[in-house]
Amino acid sequence: MRHLRIVPDNTNFGFVRFRRFSFPISAALSILALVFFFTHGLNYGIDFKGGTLMEVRASSGQIDIGAMRTSIEGLGLGEVQLQEIGGNGEVLIRIAQQPGGDAEQQVAATKVRSTLGTGYVYERVEVIGPRVSQELVTLGTVGIFFAIGAILVYLWFRFDWQFAVGAMIANVHDLVLTIGFMSVTQIDFDLTSVAALLTILGYSLNDTVVIYDRIRELLRKYKKMPMAELLDNATNATLSRSIITHVTVTLALLALLLFGGRAIHSFTATMMFGVVLVGTYTSIFIASPILIYLGLRPGGPTAADGKDGGEK
Repeated sequence: MRHLRIVPDNTNFGFVRFRRFSFPISAALSILALVFFFTHGLNYGIDFKGGTLMEVRASSGQIDIGAMRTSIEGLGLGEVQLQEIGGNGEVLIRIAQQPGGDAEQQVAATKVRSTLGTGYVYERVEVIGPRVSQELVTLGTVGIFFAIGAILVYLWFRFDWQFAVGAMIANVHDLVLTIGFMSVTQIDFDLTSVAALLTILGYSLNDTVVIYDRIRELLRKYKKMPMAELLDNATNATLSRSIITHVTVTLALLALLLFGGRAIHSFTATMMFGVVLVGTYTSIFIASPILIYLGLRPGGPTAADGKDGGEK
């Protein structure tokens, strides 16, 4: 039985030679993303701006979440988010913070109760103030930087310092461009967006480590091969796997983006940009060729500790 081969075995495309274009383009886009972030900011969602949180359960049967959303949005309370939780007809309703303090938040909750009418049990009604929202922003930011630091430490022990620094630069690059995308499009930035950013970091890291592992293997095997050629060989060797993975993830995210509804729109849009557009490009055109500028050479410490292979 013949195996499906997306990329021929003898493929030898020169990815590294594009570093003279990819690096300046990435630097310019990163600067532009930071400019947009500091000038336009992010469109913070209810999680970070504060508001009213209501957990509603149907007394009997299931909840028509579409009809519920239409009814609540007709009240003119600003941004409203509905999320189905569990499988027992429970819905989490988030209402944007109303001007006028806690009293107006209670008024908004009362309007929602009146609109929905009887037939619902209100498990909890909470007002999320600015202080709690600021804590969520801080914890989300700390979580992202902690993840980047943990990645750096792991790769430092797993590979060499050049690989660790290269992966960290690639991850920061993905993060900056994704945040710039969110600033330009002004899609909601909420807790699901933080989850999307962490997922993008993990996905990009996984793709980068696959290429780095092949680079380390070739460093042990070919101790006199030019570095650019070695990096191209490693990238081409993992190209088939990368294409299959990215196409699969793209199809899944596209289905979520088109049919997932408004509740996860910001998550899927961020993932689509960060994983498909940025992460794929970064792993091939940034993470791999940057090793040249970080001083990684065949015959160095990584190559010297190998026991297999010979010289070319």
